[in-house]
Amino acid sequence: MDTFTLSSSQTLGSLQTVQEPSLLEDSRSYTASEANAGLEYRFQPGYLTQFTYLTADFLLLSDRLAVLKIQLQEGEDGPCFDFSFGLLNRCQARLRMPLESAGMNTWMYPREGALLKPLTWGERVDLAKVDRLRLLLSRSGGKAVRWQMTNLTATTAAPALLESPLLPSGPLLDELGQSTLLDWPGKTRDAAELVARLKSQQAAAADQQWPASFSRWGGWAGKQGQATGFFRTEFDGNRWWLVDPDGHPFWSSGLACVGMNINSAVTGIETALSWKPEVGGPYAPAIENDYFDTPSVNYLIANFIRAFAADWRERWGEIALSLLRGFGINTVANWSDWRVASRAGFPYVRPLHESFRRSRLVYRSFPDIFHPDFDLDVVEYAQQLAETRTDPALIGYFLMNEPAWGFSSETLAEGMLYTTPQCASRLALADFLRERYPDDAVLSAAWNMPARLADVAEGEWTARLTPEARADLASFSTRMVEKYFGALNAACKQVDPNHLNLGARYYTVPPEWVLRGMHGFDVFSINCYRSQVPDEDLGRIHDLLGLPTLVGEWHFGALDVGLPGSGIGHVPDQTARGQAYRVYVENAAAIPWCVGVHYFTLYDQSALGRFDGENYNIGFVDVCHRPYEPLADAARQVHERLYAVAAGELEPYDERPEYLPMLFL
Repeated sequence: MDTFTLSSSQTLGSLQTVQEPSLLEDSRSYTASEANAGLEYRFQPGYLTQFTYLTADFLLLSDRLAVLKIQLQEGEDGPCFDFSFGLLNRCQARLRMPLESAGMNTWMYPREGALLKPLTWGERVDLAKVDRLRLLLSRSGGKAVRWQMTNLTATTAAPALLESPLLPSGPLLDELGQSTLLDWPGKTRDAAELVARLKSQQAAAADQQWPASFSRWGGWAGKQGQATGFFRTEFDGNRWWLVDPDGHPFWSSGLACVGMNINSAVTGIETALSWKPEVGGPYAPAIENDYFDTPSVNYLIANFIRAFAADWRERWGEIALSLLRGFGINTVANWSDWRVASRAGFPYVRPLHESFRRSRLVYRSFPDIFHPDFDLDVVEYAQQLAETRTDPALIGYFLMNEPAWGFSSETLAEGMLYTTPQCASRLALADFLRERYPDDAVLSAAWNMPARLADVAEGEWTARLTPEARADLASFSTRMVEKYFGALNAACKQVDPNHLNLGARYYTVPPEWVLRGMHGFDVFSINCYRSQVPDEDLGRIHDLLGLPTLVGEWHFGALDVGLPGSGIGHVPDQTARGQAYRVYVENAAAIPWCVGVHYFTLYDQSALGRFDGENYNIGFVDVCHRPYEPLADAARQVHERLYAVAAGELEPYDERPEYLPMLFL
C-alpha cells in the first residue's frame, strides 16, 4: 500500500466543523479556540511502520499565526511524541512530516513555504507500538482560529513540494515589505514617506547621545575602579558588575540583530510578493541567501537603496548606531553586524560558530568529544577569536546559541545511545559504567532491566530505559558537558586571553545534569523569555558555579501593527510593550547576580517569515525604519535610571501590563 487516508475517530476540545465554501480543493473547514482542540485518529499498533510520511494541505483563514501539532502515542498512557508546525495566514501550506522524526535525533526541520518551523518535542516513540495520532491546535494567542485542510494521509513516497500555493487574498507583502492584509496607525503609505523618514534619521544621527550618566563606553561615569583596557567582571561585595575598559561599572543593556536582516524567505511562495528585486538591477543587493542558504528578499536593504542608492550600507550603519545611542542602549548584542560596532568603538558581543568537521555529531548538535580528532576541531573553532583579540570594544563572546540537544527531553547519553550505533563516546560510556558495574549481571541488577556492556559500547539500542538507567546516563552526560565546555573554554582563552567567555546561551535555566558541567565560563548566559528575569534561578546558578548571569535574548510583541505573530512575550499593544520592557530591564538590573539583558531584536521580522518562518512584532523599528515610540521612550526612561536602579538607589519600575497567551512558533 503506497498511501493510506486516515479517518478521525473523534473531535477533541473546542474543535468544530464549519460549513462554508471550500477554497482548498477536497478540504474541510474547522475552527478551534483553545489549545489541544483537534482530531484523534486510531489504528492498529505498528500500522504506520509501512509508511514514511504524513501529509495534508492546509489553508489558515485567520489573520494571525497559528501553531498546530501532530501527536503520536503508544497506547493510552505510553510515551507521546509531538511534531509542531506553524501556518502562514492566507497561504496554502503542505505538511510533509517524516515519520523518522519520531526518533528525536532532529529538533528542527526546514521550513517549506507556508509550513513554518517544524519542530520535534516530547518523548521518543516506537512506531511499532504507536496506535493513535492527534492533530491539535497548539497556540493561537487566545483567539479562535479557522482553517481548511485536506485528509491526513500516510505515504511511502515523499509528497511533492507545493510550488504554486493558493493565495485567496492575493499577495501578502507590499513593495516596502509590509503586510497587505491589515492596516494600522503608522503604516508607511508610500516610498516617498519612507525616504523622507530615512533622510531625517540620517540628518539627526550625529545628535543622538547616550544619557549623561554614561561613560564613553556606556558604563557608570560616576564610579571608577581599575582600568585594564578590556571588559572584565567584578563582585563589589553587594553585586556583580561588568567593568568597562576604563574601570567604570558597566551593566549591559543590549539589542540583538543590529544588522540589515529583515529577510523574507520566498522559496515556494514567490507569488506572495507584490514586488521583488531583479537580478542585476539596482535593488539586486536585496536578493540574499538567508540562514541554511534559504533564498530570500531583504526589504530593509531595498528600502535603504530607495533612500541612499549606492551609499545604502554606510548610511545604515550610521543611522542604526545613532538610534541605539538615542534609546540608551550600550551594547550591540548577538547576531549583529559586529564589525560595524567594532569600527565605531561601540561595545559589542559576538557569536562563535560550531563546526566539528572531523569528530562527527553523536546527538543533535553535540559532537563526539572522545573522538581522537575532537581536539583538532576545538583548536580550529577557537581561531575565530584571533580577529578580535585586541579590540577593547568587544565585551566577550558566546560559545554557541541554544544548543539543539538542550531542547530534548533526553539526556545526551540517552539520545546518543538511541541514535548513534558507533562512536568513541559510546565506548567511553561503556568504560564509565564498567567502573561502577564490573559485569553484565551487576549492570542488569542496578538498571532493573536486561543490559550488556557490549550493547552499550556499540550497536542499535532499542530497549526502553528504566529510571535507574537514566540516572547513570545523566551522570555520564554531565561528564560529557564538562569535557565539551572544558575543551572549548581552554582553547578560546589560549587564542584570546583578553575577553570574556559569555557561555552557551542555553534556551532556559539548564537542568541540573547540564548545569553541573558548565563551570569555566566568565559569565553564565541564558535566553529568558519570561515576564521578568527569575531572581531565584540566577541565585542558584551563582551558588553552584560562582558566576554572574547575562540574559542573551528576550522580547515582547503585540498584534496591532500588521505582523502575524507577537513573539514569545505577548502584550496587547505598543504601549504595553514599553511597560513590559521597563519591568523586565529594571527588575533585572536590581538582581545582584545579573550583569545585563539583551533584547531580541532591533527590527521586526518579516510578515512573510524569516528562514524558519518566525514573523513577529519584536523590533524597536519596523521594516520601513519607523521606531515604535512607546517602546523607544520606555528604553530612554530605563537607561536614564539604569545605574541608580542597579546600585539600589532607586526601586525598579513595576507597573506591569497585561500579559497575553503566547503566540510564537
